[in-house]
Order: sequence, then C-alpha cells, then structure tokens
Amino acid sequence: MSTPRRRLHRRIMLAFAGFTALVALVFGLYVVVFAYSVEDLFFEAMLEEEADARLRHRERHGDWGRPQHPGMRVIEDASLLPDGIGPRLLAEPERTEFAGRDGRHYHLRALVPPGGAPHAWLLAEVSGQLVVRPRRGDLFGLLAWSGAIMIALALLLGHWLARRIAAPLARLASRVDDAAPERLPHALAEGCPDDETGVLARALDRLVARIEAFVLREREFTRDASHELRTPLAVIRSAAELLSREAGLSASGRDQVEHVLQSARQLEQTVDTLLSLAREEGDARHDASAAVALLPVLERVIVEQSPWLGDKPVEVEIDVPAHTRIAVSPGVLHILLANLVGNAFAHTREGTVRIEVGDGRLRIANPGAGPREIDFEPHVRGGDSAGFGLGLAIVRRLCERHGIDLWFGAAGGATVATLGLVPASGQVAGDRGAAQDGAGAGAGRERMVGP
Repeated sequence: MSTPRRRLHRRIMLAFAGFTALVALVFGLYVVVFAYSVEDLFFEAMLEEEADARLRHRERHGDWGRPQHPGMRVIEDASLLPDGIGPRLLAEPERTEFAGRDGRHYHLRALVPPGGAPHAWLLAEVSGQLVVRPRRGDLFGLLAWSGAIMIALALLLGHWLARRIAAPLARLASRVDDAAPERLPHALAEGCPDDETGVLARALDRLVARIEAFVLREREFTRDASHELRTPLAVIRSAAELLSREAGLSASGRDQVEHVLQSARQLEQTVDTLLSLAREEGDARHDASAAVALLPVLERVIVEQSPWLGDKPVEVEIDVPAHTRIAVSPGVLHILLANLVGNAFAHTREGTVRIEVGDGRLRIANPGAGPREIDFEPHVRGGDSAGFGLGLAIVRRLCERHGIDLWFGAAGGATVATLGLVPASGQVAGDRGAAQDGAGAGAGRERMVGP
C-alpha cells in the first residue's frame, strides 16, 4: 500500500489561508487609503474655510490680512514659495500637496479675487498636524499583526473543516488503495457521511459486488470448460488417431482424418491457452528460481506444428544453445512457441524458417514480407491463415502478463518475430559464450526438412 497523501487537506487549508491573506491585504490597503484621504480632506477643508475668509477680507479691506489658522500664510509671488515649491507648481499647476525638506509638508490653495486682480496662494505647513504619516509604521505593524492572526485563524478553521470533509474521503481512499484482486474491500459505505463521499462509497460497494460476481462466474467457467471441453476433444483426437491407422482407408479419407486430427490438436491448444489466460494468477511475473530449458520445448512444439508444413518445400533451421534456460513456466513457453512457430509454418509456402537465439532474444524468421502492421486484435486473420485469428492476440496478452518483450517486423525479405528472453537467476539467456561449455549436452544446432 502506498503512503497516503493529504493533498486535499492541505489544499483546503491553503485555500482558506490564501483567501484570508488576500482579504487582509485588500482591507489593509483600504484602511491606509482611507486614513490618508481623511487627513487630506481635513486639511482641504481648513484651507477652503481660510481661503473664503481671506477673499472676503480682501473685498472689504483691499488686502489679504493675516490668516486665522496657525501655520498658514498668504504668498503673493510664486517665487517666494518655500522649499522649491514654485518651480514644481509651474510644472504642475493643479497640484495642491507638496513635500518639503526635513520632513516638512505643505498644502497649497490659489486665491483668485474677482475682477482680474492679481491672485495669491494660501500656503499651510501641516507638518505638525500630520496624524497618519508619523504613525505609519505603527499602522502597518497593526495591520500586519492583524493579518497574521486572521491567517492563523483561517488555518485553524481550514484544518477543522478539512478534517470533517477530507477525513472520510481519506479513509475511503486508503481502503481502496489497499485493495488487491484477491482481497477486495467490503462495506466501504460504513461510517461514511451521507454526502458525496457516502455516494461514492456506496457506488464502490456495488462495483465490488459486481466484480466479485464476475470473478466467480469466470472461475466457474474455467472449471467447467476445463472438464467439458477437454474430454470430448481428447476423444476426437484419440478416435482420429485410431482411424488414421486403418489399413483400408483411402488416401482422400486419410487426408480428411489428418485434417480432423490437426484441428483437434489446434482446438486443444486453443482451449489450454484460453484457460491459462482466464486463470487468476496474481502477479504473473517471472520467478527467477524456476527456469525451463528452451530447446526441448521448442523441439516438441516444432514436431506438434509440423502438420502445418505438409508437403511444402520448407526447411527449418534451429540454432539454439542447449543450455539456454528461461525463467517462465513451461506451459506459458509452450503456448507462446506453439503460436509463433505455427504461425510461421502456416504462412511459409517455400524456403527456410530459421529459429535462433542471440543477444538475449529468441528470433523466428520465415520467408515473406508479411503485413506492414501486425494486427493483434482477436479474430483478425491474414489472407493465408486457416486459424481462428486468436494466435497473435493470445501471444500479446501472455507477453503483457508475464513481462516479455514481443516484437514483429521485417528484415531481409523475411517476417521476423522476436521474444525477449528473461534469463534464470545467475544465467544469461542465449549466452553464446557458454555454448562451448554446454557442447556435451548438445549444441542445439539442427536442420529439419518439412515432410
């Protein structure tokens, strides 16, 4: 079972924390903007009130008079504005707020009397009246601490909510992850809340029940087929063999009996293959401690498949070291070789079928370019095929189940099928360097001629 990952739990917590941080940031921005705006509006209101008073004073007395608010003064020449405000005012005539040297801060308002008289400027130095700027650090600190506290609360809330939401789903995922074909989980809906998680658990319970029923039907079919199919096939094959030995049988009748016998053998092989594929074997990978010799199985398969050669002018060359052993069950090896060798024999009209081992692969080559693309779908047959179109599909399924590398292609005007040989423990499959040591056991180099 893999280690459970709590990604959903973390995502919920991070979503709460991220949303809270965003809200805190926006709220802090609004607070700062509001504080500065209120402060500026306060100064603008003071200047507005004082400007009205100065304009009324000039209308009555002919001069601007002395401003009532401390820190304010009337300047009639822009060049006399302090801290270089004059040049900046010329560049930005609409500007009303200026920063000076040594932390001084000014607000400015134009005094325009009626009648086209020269205008002046009402200047207010508000450095001593600023409220936000001197306490800006404290304000930002307060906002930062408030935001951190809100994020922490959001994490706690997200953790609590994630546990309520994700914990049932995590338990369900853990039980499903621990499942195996021979150990399916049951009663997944027990303890699940009546929400989407409960709906999923109940659906999985129904699916598990259907899978178990399907597996049971498959096992019963395998058992029944093993008994019901093999017995009549054995009777047919035995009867055909006895009939083929009858002395008075005509040549045509003998050919027909030979066809029946060949079909019976092919059906027996097909039944064995299908039963092998239908059988539940758990992990079907190779067991390095159990190895089977390749050459004896190959020779037996060639003899069994030789009826496919018939009277065709076909030679079979075998170049397989006798010591080559493969970590795969004899039954599986026999099925693979029977399908590949039988396919090569059936599609060869004349020439040489060569079977050899090299570079850790078994190579079966028969004359003919063959199709450009090999179709592994069941019941798809080539133009010269007399079978049921199951051979290559069976070979592919067996190779996938047992982790064997299968390759089809064309080389030198021949159709080539190769199998990657998984060697037994401590032995390299098809190692020609060891062939000299195994010469006493037979070189495995033979030449056969089709009947």
